[in-house]
Amino acid sequence: MHPHIIHEKETLFELGTIENNIIHYDFDKIVAYLNYKGRLTFGKNFKIYEDDMFLLYKLCLYFIRDYKKCEKYGLDPHKGILLSGPVGCGKTSWMKLLKHISPNVINYEVIPSRFLTFQFNSKGFEVIEKYGSSFSFCFDDLGVEPDGKHFGQDCNVMGEILLSRYDLFIQSKKLTFATTNLNAEEIGKRYGSRVRSRMRQLFNLVAFDKNCGDKR
Repeated sequence: MHPHIIHEKETLFELGTIENNIIHYDFDKIVAYLNYKGRLTFGKNFKIYEDDMFLLYKLCLYFIRDYKKCEKYGLDPHKGILLSGPVGCGKTSWMKLLKHISPNVINYEVIPSRFLTFQFNSKGFEVIEKYGSSFSFCFDDLGVEPDGKHFGQDCNVMGEILLSRYDLFIQSKKLTFATTNLNAEEIGKRYGSRVRSRMRQLFNLVAFDKNCGDKR
């Protein structure tokens, strides 16, 4: 099995070449695959914008585990990714797509943060236990979810999950991913200084330009 070769329906994508048991990825081929996968997943109007190409390049380095170039661009492959940017810039789409270029190395489930709050409201603290102590997840739209309430008890659900994810990271290096519209100051106000401090250790912060337009 060759991790740089991906089968999609009847189409074969070779994302690079192998020399001396080392995969040499080709960024243009990765982009071609992501365009194909994006149209397959989100519809024929999906496209990757030229303005986003450098940001995409850095994220691809992370997902293919190019440690040397990650260091060059200030990315720690041993941490997760917090992808921030304005509404509609493509954060969710990218996090749903990028895991497919290295499915044997990085895999996670993308879950809306508000869904976890709704789950907490009906099921209680078992939701925090479930999502805070196992597997890898990408928490989508972090920071815009409401606070939870279960049998009259208020809870900042995502704040508690992130604290649990930090403990899991320290114990087992299990990665956490997230997308957010908030900046660092807003995250601090939403979750408090303790969670914000833990997030710095959990995540590489990767951001779209704040003036990036709505692509939907």
